[in-house]
Order: sequence, then structure tokens, then C-alpha cells
Amino acid sequence: MKNILLVLCYQVMIIVLVAIPFSCSDFLDKPPQGKLVSSNFPTSASDAEQAVNAIYGTLRVPEYNFGLYPILDIMSDDAHKGSNLTDQRAIVGPYDNFTHIGTETSIKNWYSTLYQGVKRANVVIENVPTIVMDEGLRTRYVAEARLLRGFFYLDLVRAWGDVPKITTVVAPIGLPRSPASEIYALIEEDFTFARDNLWERNDDRWSANDLGRVTVGTANALLARYYLWRGNFPQAEVAAMAVINSHQYELAASFGLAHSEAGEQGVESVFEVGAIRQEGLPVGGNQYGNVQGVRGIPNRGWGFNRPSFDLINAFEPGDPRLDSTILDVGEWQDGIKIVGDTDTPDSYTNNLVYPGFPNGIQEKECYNQKVWTPGTRVPDQFGHNRRLVRYADVLLMAAEALNKNGKPEDALDYLNEVRARARGENPGILPDITETNADALNEIILHERRVELALEGLRFWDLIRTNKAATVLAPYGYRADKHNLLAIPQTEADLNGWLNNPNW
Repeated sequence: MKNILLVLCYQVMIIVLVAIPFSCSDFLDKPPQGKLVSSNFPTSASDAEQAVNAIYGTLRVPEYNFGLYPILDIMSDDAHKGSNLTDQRAIVGPYDNFTHIGTETSIKNWYSTLYQGVKRANVVIENVPTIVMDEGLRTRYVAEARLLRGFFYLDLVRAWGDVPKITTVVAPIGLPRSPASEIYALIEEDFTFARDNLWERNDDRWSANDLGRVTVGTANALLARYYLWRGNFPQAEVAAMAVINSHQYELAASFGLAHSEAGEQGVESVFEVGAIRQEGLPVGGNQYGNVQGVRGIPNRGWGFNRPSFDLINAFEPGDPRLDSTILDVGEWQDGIKIVGDTDTPDSYTNNLVYPGFPNGIQEKECYNQKVWTPGTRVPDQFGHNRRLVRYADVLLMAAEALNKNGKPEDALDYLNEVRARARGENPGILPDITETNADALNEIILHERRVELALEGLRFWDLIRTNKAATVLAPYGYRADKHNLLAIPQTEADLNGWLNNPNW
């Protein structure tokens, strides 16, 4: 099921990004007649809705989805660049072996787009409270904006550390980088405000038209993610358990359903970006699925973010999630045969040595099945709804926090709930975990996160926050004294006179 947030706010998205220049002429000081500008938008309830929708629109622009998404998977041990050996080799390839630098276009685009989202959120936070409209809806709009601003800032601070803190529509020129601690405080404030003021799906004011909007459950899930990142396990437990105890979410009947078109905006969806099967922004398509889609004839995508052998080998024997995560060349899906890259038609039967790795890392031609959208046209792959937070993630966050807080038996309940769904009607596979040693159970939970949430953009962050990146990613060129943060885009550093991050 698609949702209303796909719609129709692209002119507004432009408006909220632009400040009107001022002149000494009275004539030039006046807003152009019939046009919306930052000085007269938003002023009505309808304007407020459009301005909020514009923030969500940030999550579908190409610079967001092909900036560091899915490059974060490529920077982990779950995926390689993919496509053919030469396609985007100088642009995407450096993330495969940690040779990227501060002048990379993708870094600059992702950074700029995240701040674009922050500005759109600030338009709502600053201006909507002055609009005469239904008070409850007005408060919800501001809460949506604050949650989304916190979401963008969480990416910014995880990726770059100290970054400018911008909380107004018109920011002063030459802002310094704020300490990461200040950014973290803002994120926590935004998520907490959202938790206290958003609606849940069982709210009497909620309607079918609100499907796809963030909820109380979204805010609590993101608080849990934030607290895990910060190592605050007691608060992570509280936030994750709030989602569970709300009884607003549950696991989809099958793992495959959770990622399929039939499962869009379903019971497992806590935060999901809607899209329709149309190429390009004006009609609401999302390129996230397209860049990872199957190459070849018929061409349904670019073939980036190719799953690694390391990921394939991480699944336990018989785990059905492997088949629902990895799409092999020659496999049939929804009546369509996966053809693959015509440049290497037999690569699915041959291990290819991937260039640039010191230890001869190998790959085979396969694809991310989680973004697969049935269809034979390129625009079909623009119709994938990207899941940003699933209930399975919440259960595993709860398990991790509970175990860290000395409650391994409780942690096992949620870990085994995820495994039971994956197991389905096959009692001989994926047995329940019974381990209660805290350290051993923690490793099991982190492994379960890897296979359950594979290729969903979480693995790299998990390796960083658990201090495992230096060991796991060393064969790929990762250095702990450098690659835990990205380089500040060089244009930003030069413009503002900033020192870059350590060792960049």
C-alpha cells in the first residue's frame, strides 16, 4: 500500500530551501505576486501540511538514497560496490576499500541533502506554531518535523562528528562546527518531544490518510537506536520496550512478506518511505531500489550494493532469510527470471576477484532481494518502499539492551521471537537460543542483527558502535584512527576555514 506522502509537495520543497534576497527598493522588497516565498509560507493549515510533507520528500531524493545509501552497506562487510568493474569505480569504488577522500561527490551530496532536510524541518518548527489551526494537528506537525530533524542530525553526527547546529530557517553565515555533544543533546530533545506529541495508529484522530507518517512508536524506536549508539542501555531498554508494550506493531507473517509490496506499510513497519513505480522526483519515485536493481536484459537497475560472500556465509544452514535476502542470477521471482549483467553472463557460477583489496576479496553476481520490485520496466524499481525501521529491529534492540542490563532471560524472549518468525514451519532449523552468559549472548544478538537486518544500512553503524570495525573491516582497508568518521566535504571545510576530521 502506498501513502499520501508521495504527493505533490515538490514546489514547496524548493520554496522552503530558498531565502528571498533583500534590496533597498520597496518594489523588490515585496514578495512576487502569486508565488510562495519563505516570508509568506507557511501561513495556513494547508500550507503546514505541505511543508511537513516536504520534509519527508528529502528521504526520496537521489542525493539521499545514492549519497551514503546504500554506500554504508558497501563500507561494511555485507556488500561490495557491484555493477560492473568500471561503472562508478571512481565514485562508489573508494568506499569498498576505504580510499574515499573529502572531495568525493557522494559525501558532499549526502551532507548537503541532510542539511536540506534540517532546513525543511526548521521551516515547520519555526513557522507552524504561529498558524491559526487545530491545536492538536498543529502540535503533531511540529512533532513530525522535530523527529525528522533529529533523524537527519543522527546521520550527520554519526558520520562526521562535530557539525554545525542549525535550528533556525535563516542560519548565520560562517557557523562553526558544534561539539558532537551539543548535537546529541538536540537529537534527544527532538526525539523526546516527538514521542510526547505524536499520534499512534490507534489514536482516534488517526486516519487512513496518515499512513506513512511517523508515530509515537517511530519516536521510541529512534530513541532506542540513539541510546544504543550512545551506550545508554537503560534508556535504550525503556524506549524499545515502549514500542513493544504499545501493541501497535508485530512481525509480519513471514520474513519475505516484510520486504514485499504486499507488506508495505504493514504491521512490521515502524518507519517507512513510500514510493510509486515512476521514474523521477515529480511523481514520487524512489531511486533507492533502482540503484541496487538487477543489471542486464531486461535492465531493471544499476546493480550496486552487491551482497558479499562474507554475508552469504554468515547465515546459519537452512536459514530461509538467506534466500529472501540474496537474489541470485538465474533465480525466478514473481514469474520473472533474473538475467544479470550482460558484461559477465556467467559470473554467478564463477568467483570473481574484486580489485582493490589486499587479500583478494571475491564476489559473485547477486543482488539485494529486499529491494526487489516485480516488473520488467526500469520505473518499476522506483516503486520500492524503503523500510527505515522494522519491528524486528526494535525486538533486537530490546534484546541487546536487556542483556546489557543484566536481564538475559528477558532478552532471549525477543531474540527468539525474531528467530521463530524466520524459522516458520521448519522446526529443524534456527533453534531457540538458550545462552545466558552476557558476553556470549551479546555476540549472538549482534550476529542475529546482521542476518535479520542485512543490506538495510545498519551494519556499518553496528560495527562502529560496538568497537568491532577495526577487527572486522581491517581486510578492507579500514583504520580505526581515521575511518570511524568521514571526511568533512572539502568545499565546506575550505569555505568555513574548518580543520577536517582526524587523519583526513
